[in-house]
Amino acid sequence: MGLLLLLTSALLCSHFHPGSVVKAQRSFTIKDIALSIEPSSIVSRDTSVTLRCQANVSSFGLEPLSREYTIYKDGITVYTKNSSSSEDLLYRLSGVRVSNTGKYWCKINIEGKPMTSAARKLTVTGLSKPVLHVNKGVVTEGEETTATCTAHGETGSIFFYFYEDSTEMTPQDRAQVNANQAEVKLSFRTAGIHRIHCAYTVLVTPESFKSEESSAVVVSVKELPVAAVLEILPHSTIYEGDKLSISCTAKNLLPTYEGVHFYLSRGNQLLSRGDTEVNYSSIALAEDIRDFECRLEVGDVVKSDTGRISVTELFSVPTLTVSPAEVFQRENITLTCKSESSASVRLDQEELTYALDPPGSLLVSGGTGIFSGRAPPHNFNYTCVARAKGVEKHSEPLTVRPKVAVSTPKISVEGRAVLGKPFKILCQSDVGSLPINYTLLKGHDPLSTAAVTQPSQPALFTVSVERPDEISKFTCEAKNSGRDAASSRGLDATVIEPLSHPILTVIPHLPEISEEDNLLLICGVRGTPPVTFKWYRVGTEQPLFTTTSSKNNSDYQVHRLSREHSGVYYCEAVNHANNAVRSERVTIEVHLALWKKLVIGGFCLLTLFVLVVVSVLCFRSKRGKREAAAELSVKPASPKSDDSLAVNLTHDTEVYNAATGAAPIYDGMEGRGTNGVRYSVTSFHVDNSNRSSYSIPATV
Repeated sequence: MGLLLLLTSALLCSHFHPGSVVKAQRSFTIKDIALSIEPSSIVSRDTSVTLRCQANVSSFGLEPLSREYTIYKDGITVYTKNSSSSEDLLYRLSGVRVSNTGKYWCKINIEGKPMTSAARKLTVTGLSKPVLHVNKGVVTEGEETTATCTAHGETGSIFFYFYEDSTEMTPQDRAQVNANQAEVKLSFRTAGIHRIHCAYTVLVTPESFKSEESSAVVVSVKELPVAAVLEILPHSTIYEGDKLSISCTAKNLLPTYEGVHFYLSRGNQLLSRGDTEVNYSSIALAEDIRDFECRLEVGDVVKSDTGRISVTELFSVPTLTVSPAEVFQRENITLTCKSESSASVRLDQEELTYALDPPGSLLVSGGTGIFSGRAPPHNFNYTCVARAKGVEKHSEPLTVRPKVAVSTPKISVEGRAVLGKPFKILCQSDVGSLPINYTLLKGHDPLSTAAVTQPSQPALFTVSVERPDEISKFTCEAKNSGRDAASSRGLDATVIEPLSHPILTVIPHLPEISEEDNLLLICGVRGTPPVTFKWYRVGTEQPLFTTTSSKNNSDYQVHRLSREHSGVYYCEAVNHANNAVRSERVTIEVHLALWKKLVIGGFCLLTLFVLVVVSVLCFRSKRGKREAAAELSVKPASPKSDDSLAVNLTHDTEVYNAATGAAPIYDGMEGRGTNGVRYSVTSFHVDNSNRSSYSIPATV
């Protein structure tokens, strides 16, 4: 029984306790990790360098932890190791090179828990001197030699360069790079001694390190015994039109040579090519005064020969002119084409001909180089072509823009012309090529000039006049060429005279105005009609009556007057000059009607009569009876003639400023008198010597 309990206890301990022990042993924390470079972060080539990755880890228990170390260079993994030791990880670089330069860091990972150190930079200095070798020290022009450049002991990304003196050479083929060695094929195009050397560069992103130059190697290049030959005929003086014969050949060219090509060129223009020789012929021209080149290529070898010719001009480039200088549509013009100089020893003037291009022109030839006709109604371009002995020369294009003669200008007023105020005069021609110069004249004297450069644009001039008759003296001239200017007629426009001297005339005579009469208020002014008249009564803002008249006077009638019409009246007038004038005020008093006066007079007479009768009766009763006879008779006034009626206006009915003596004309005015008889005014007279009365003869 005791043995069974012991075994059971042992089994339970072996089942539960080991798990708890392992868990306790695997409790850890990574405090820090660092990377160091030994012996230094800057070393020279061939130095042995050690990268030490040191991790500071705290753990619980005795069982070692499984650690995974990783070394990185510029973000690329270069070394990985798993270890259960707590010792530092060492990564050794034996005999470092420049390619080992870069940023390094390490990383530790314990059971999925990582930590990375800070980066440290390793810099390696010094490169080995390159060694250059060529397989042939003596070659012929165009023959290839193989050059090998070696960077002993170097690793990484290496780029090689080959130089002749200080000039970098371009190899025939792409360099064959094998680790630290490059091999290229070089070819020399010129004979002589060539000194070449090489160098290399190690690329360590983002930096690069260049080596020193190798020792120079001498390559001797022998000249290829072949030459290019250029021959130009004729050898003597060459004139335009002469036949040129040019050949491009070779001397000492062996049949065994491969890749033979001939090229004949003039400047940058290739004239011909061939594999054995080149022959070229043409007509000599003045522009042939330049170098010719015969180029021979034998493989990579180039031989050339050059020559220059001088071509004497047979005739000069023609010039094309037009007359007259100012061309107008559908008017006669002459085009003249002429070469200023020619080689008289080789060319007769009769051999030199001229023509216009494009052909089919409406202009007719009238002699050597002379073409005449009428200018078309549009712009045109011509070029003159001179020909002789197969040589053809063109002049510069001549562009002719026929003008349109300016038409007779029209002159008018913009808006209204008001006496004494500035206004604008417009001058414009319906047709005419721009620019057009317009000149405004008054009589024969020019006042101002304006240039018009836009279509449908008139010339504007600002003027003023002091008298209405001045307006007709304005004229304008239009000119767009050297010709005489086109003149307009005189300006025909109405000058608006501002209103002045307003006069209010009252009919009938002021003292005679009575109830039941018809009142006539006549307003007259000086100035240009149409005139708008307004009549006012003091105390009333709105006008009593408004009318527009084509004359300089108008009237306002009030029918069947009453005492309420008594008051102060005046009139206003305005025309297109926009100046309003006002008359003097006139006080009108409406008297009682005649019948009312008669009734009152009769009543007074009756009362007086009664009083007299009573007095007489009383007197007679006291003194005795007396006979008295009283005869009263009233005779009506005889009417005036039915044929005429005189209307007198006293100074009490002034209708204008009597002090100035200014009176308007009332011819043709109609009205009605105080007795109801209709009249018409035929004349009006003012006696300035006696201004106390005025008379208006009137016809009934």
